[in-house]
Amino acid sequence: MTPHKIGIIGLGKIAQDQHLPVIRANPNFELLAVSSQRGIASEDARHSFQDYRDLLGLKDLEAVAICTPPQARHHIAREALLAGKSVLLEKPPAATLSELEDLRQLADKVGKTLFTTWHSQYNKAVEEAKKALAGWSIKRLQVTWKEDVRHWHPGQQWIWEAGGFGVFDPGINALSIVTRIMPEPVFIKTASLQFPANRDAPIAADLQFQTGHTDGSLQAVFDWRQTGPQSWDIEVETEAGFALKLMHGGSCLEIDGRLVVKEEPAEYQGIYRRFDALLTIGRSEVDEAPFRLVADAFMVGKRVQVEAFED
Repeated sequence: MTPHKIGIIGLGKIAQDQHLPVIRANPNFELLAVSSQRGIASEDARHSFQDYRDLLGLKDLEAVAICTPPQARHHIAREALLAGKSVLLEKPPAATLSELEDLRQLADKVGKTLFTTWHSQYNKAVEEAKKALAGWSIKRLQVTWKEDVRHWHPGQQWIWEAGGFGVFDPGINALSIVTRIMPEPVFIKTASLQFPANRDAPIAADLQFQTGHTDGSLQAVFDWRQTGPQSWDIEVETEAGFALKLMHGGSCLEIDGRLVVKEEPAEYQGIYRRFDALLTIGRSEVDEAPFRLVADAFMVGKRVQVEAFED
């Protein structure tokens, strides 16, 4: 089959570290063009632009991966869909749920594929955890997602602006796993959001969840101030008494203390395999569940001011 001709809009860290090498290695895609406001080019692409509108004007272009900060994605994705291009959205898919719903409706109207990507879901350990928990009642959920923002987002000011998500930029990865593996929907019961005195986005968050059938201990702790070893763990205990633990961002799984899955992450390979399948059958896949939990946390969350943060 002819490979899908794709473009990348926004050549930041995630595009350079993940999208470019994965597209290069996937014979079902051909990188036709890239666009970067900073003028970054890629030797993999036939065309490089500063203005994404020039990229969208390429007649042979079938799809675009939008890897800009979330505040800009809605407008760009709208233009792409109206230009007849299918769209892959990096996470988080937009700045608001209303923007995402608008894109969903527009994609349906113009008959193009819209794909929201949650990379942490594309781990074998996550799928095995989902299978293990299916049909069981959950007694305890403990999410611990702590990392060093200076290491992972050096000098990136957009993440601290309103709409930049703050600690929920990584935290939404944990929520994407939770919404994938839990045998029933979870809701935000309470939230405490810690905002640095000089920032418009939180640096830490404590969440309490609930479901429709349990009052167990369901919680998450997100923190961007952790130095040294990083913590990306999810522990679940069922009413039946067995327990599982997802570690290292969802790449390793223990069940009752026994290591069941330990694999190197291949998340973006999975994303592009799925995008290939969706493009081939002409279908969209829009999963808003992790995004909705973040929105709910901001709606019910108590704001707590903490000391100023400097890069």
